[in-house]
Amino acid sequence: MPDNLIEFVSEDVDFTLLNQELVAVWLASIVNNHHFRLENLMYIFCSDEYLYQINLEYLDHDTYTDIITFNNADEPGIIESDIFISIDRVKENAANLNIPFLDELHRVMAHGILHLLGYDDKDSELKQLMRTAEDNCLSLRKF
Repeated sequence: MPDNLIEFVSEDVDFTLLNQELVAVWLASIVNNHHFRLENLMYIFCSDEYLYQINLEYLDHDTYTDIITFNNADEPGIIESDIFISIDRVKENAANLNIPFLDELHRVMAHGILHLLGYDDKDSELKQLMRTAEDNCLSLRKF
């Protein structure tokens, strides 16, 4: 997999993702397992306030969230996206759920891809399907 298909950057937070190459291989395997083609996937790690402003400006949602996924693909079956993740929110969620930060971060990262693959979480039944898919994704990690 060429290095530039999946990128990890930080905006307004001091955060560097550990094991970036292994994480990229894992994320690419999720895409490949669903028979989509990966063009470009950019993860932008940011603060609660940064993501809140994006939520207001682009989605007209006046709420905090852990993730916003923008699908930039022009055709079906292609993954091209910017995925914004609030490190503040992921840390808080991990603490509230009493799970390791990296497990929650990886779950949220997979969640963004699953939206791009067609999964939804608008109601309780769909949320359960999404959670099962997230768990399946997490089980694919080799690190």
